Amino acid sequence: MTSRRVFLTASAATVAASAIGVPAGAAELGDRGPGGPVRPQRPGPELRALLRQVDERRIEATVRRLAAFGTRHTLSAQDDPVRGIGAARDWLFAQYQQIAAASGGRLTVALQSYVQPPADRIPVPTTITNVVATLHGATEPGRVYVVSGHYDSRCSDVMNATGDAPGADDDASGVAVALELARVLSTRQPAATIVFAAVAGEEQGLYGARFMARQFKAAGTDVQAMFTDDIVGSSRADDGTRDPVTIRLFAEGVPTAETPAEANLRRSIGGENDSPPRQLARFVKSVAENDATGMTVRVIYRRDRYLRGGDHIGFLEQGYPAARFTEPAEDFAHQHQDVRVENGVQIGDLPQFCDFPFTARVARVNGAALWSLATAPGTPKGVKIRTSALTNDSELLWDATPGAAGYEVLWRETTAPDWTHALDVGPALTAKIDLSKDNVFFAVRAVGPDGRRSPAAFPAPVS
Repeated sequence: MTSRRVFLTASAATVAASAIGVPAGAAELGDRGPGGPVRPQRPGPELRALLRQVDERRIEATVRRLAAFGTRHTLSAQDDPVRGIGAARDWLFAQYQQIAAASGGRLTVALQSYVQPPADRIPVPTTITNVVATLHGATEPGRVYVVSGHYDSRCSDVMNATGDAPGADDDASGVAVALELARVLSTRQPAATIVFAAVAGEEQGLYGARFMARQFKAAGTDVQAMFTDDIVGSSRADDGTRDPVTIRLFAEGVPTAETPAEANLRRSIGGENDSPPRQLARFVKSVAENDATGMTVRVIYRRDRYLRGGDHIGFLEQGYPAARFTEPAEDFAHQHQDVRVENGVQIGDLPQFCDFPFTARVARVNGAALWSLATAPGTPKGVKIRTSALTNDSELLWDATPGAAGYEVLWRETTAPDWTHALDVGPALTAKIDLSKDNVFFAVRAVGPDGRRSPAAFPAPVS
């Protein structure tokens, strides 16, 4: 059986399977229909080269140095040069400044501070400072991607600002990932901007990241993706088993910032599995699960774990696509614990319980995702599907995306977890496809001149 016909506004040379080098009918999947199979985006020579530069020893040195500040509790000393969150802040700022000095002006560094009034877990007015390094995009600096870890730490009592809280896994590991990627990427020139951040106040209530997200929103910044790396330092679970080649990626379905009108629309047409974070997670799996990273990306269809939360939530609250990287199975004896020996067992979040080769591989996953995002066209905007009449075909339209040489329409069965079919529609900004919009889900992604693809955008109905 051959693929069903496809009607496009682009020229015939760009349509259907022939446009992507697949004979008609050869790539049929699921409900037989138009297009070829969606395949992972393989890393090119440039990406492979930069991922090889990720240095496990530097990541280990960062984790050990941050743990050596004794505590990095948000309420700890800000003016002690050797202990407390202030000393950690100053050290991180100096590290990012060194990277910036070698970047040829591409990377700039700033301290982003504000005074948090008394609030939950903040008993007195407290200065919260994020260390923010910005790698400015060469051609689209207004399109922004963010990666962060939180440099504050805690022990068993979340209000204990003086006790030892080394915070090696939670979350010196995530801070080390962002710092190392800043070093590796800072001498390169992606099209879009990448922001590397070490944020504070996470353990007290996500304060630093929420402030950063609000600042981006107030400035009208086009943040197209945000990743928090939080607890990415160990491959060992509490039962002693190890999984050194898997990283979890938590991505919400129903949007945190969804309005009542948007909720009503979602209940009508579906899309619970097609939020921007889910599209982002699919993209990460496509570009970062390969031999260049040595990792499997296990996408979890949740915002976060039970009873827990991370810095991506502040970005989700502002309507930005955001997701959380976390190790495959946690050992809770080495998180949020006073450092002690109990029944002959060492308790506490100490560097000795970290797996630094694992964290380096997590950094490569992040690097593959960020570089693939920042060097491809942005996610298409204004994607719509016409619903003005009852028809058995589907018409999609979208706005032009800067840097795009063409577009692909993706589709899948409504029960499929990921996109299965892609149709090359060339530079057209509309496509009419002989598949019923009632039976399948559609999306649109942009394709650059070099074949790099953006995350997909799910359409909204339009009359």
